[in-house]
Amino acid sequence: MSHEVVQERAAAPVGAEAAATQVPFRGGGFRHRPLGLVSPLVFITIILLWELGSRTGFISDIALPAPSQALAALVDLVKTGMLWKHLEASLFRLVVGWTLGSLLGVAVGLFIGLFSLARAGLLPLVSALFPIPKIALLPLFIIWFGIGEGSKVATILFGTFFPTVIATYGGVDNVDRNLIRMGQSFGLSWLSIVRKIILPGAMPAILSGFRISSSIAIVLLVAAEMIGAEYGIGAYVLMAGALFATDQLIAGVALLSALGLIIGWLIGRAERYFLSWRT
Repeated sequence: MSHEVVQERAAAPVGAEAAATQVPFRGGGFRHRPLGLVSPLVFITIILLWELGSRTGFISDIALPAPSQALAALVDLVKTGMLWKHLEASLFRLVVGWTLGSLLGVAVGLFIGLFSLARAGLLPLVSALFPIPKIALLPLFIIWFGIGEGSKVATILFGTFFPTVIATYGGVDNVDRNLIRMGQSFGLSWLSIVRKIILPGAMPAILSGFRISSSIAIVLLVAAEMIGAEYGIGAYVLMAGALFATDQLIAGVALLSALGLIIGWLIGRAERYFLSWRT
């Protein structure tokens, strides 16, 4: 038997086995599957168990009112028209404060990430001021901007500014430097590199910073409205707590949770739009 025949016979089973066994594609990159029904089912299950525990007496109405009682308090807010007054006041403060804080935070974060002089001068300042509890500065803001809307907006602005700065310059630092060098090699201008390489590369971190800063903004909104505010969700929660009206208190907390869910959904839509290149 010739050497060629032996090689053909030895290679035949291997080739047949390779043809019969197909290796599945594993290049999904940990892509998440859309499971839209899971989140509503989790919320519905928790509320049903909560309602069942309240009706059976396992959960005391004094300690934690049933969801149906909180819903009744929320319906009463709608009927009296107070819901829209509270929401209008809170949304104005939240949108203005968070928008200004985020815009300033992104601008300063880009300066720190792109310019050595800005990093040397501003980064230590940001690191020193970021750990300060922003609500502790509310009396100072009241002295500076008055008891009205200015102090409340300034509290939210100040609280959302610093996490946005840190998220932005961290995202700029994490952009692949090989891509920047490639752009420089192809003769792209500095502005083109920033617009086409650095900003898209830093956008995931910036949007993650928006998620964190929006949650901080809601917390600071409630705290600011508890001092010298006639209308607002925080003022409503404070009044309910002072009167020990726990059903109204839970209704106010539910409004804040719904506000957080809506903001999170909006940021998620922004992520799908601006980060479509990742898919």
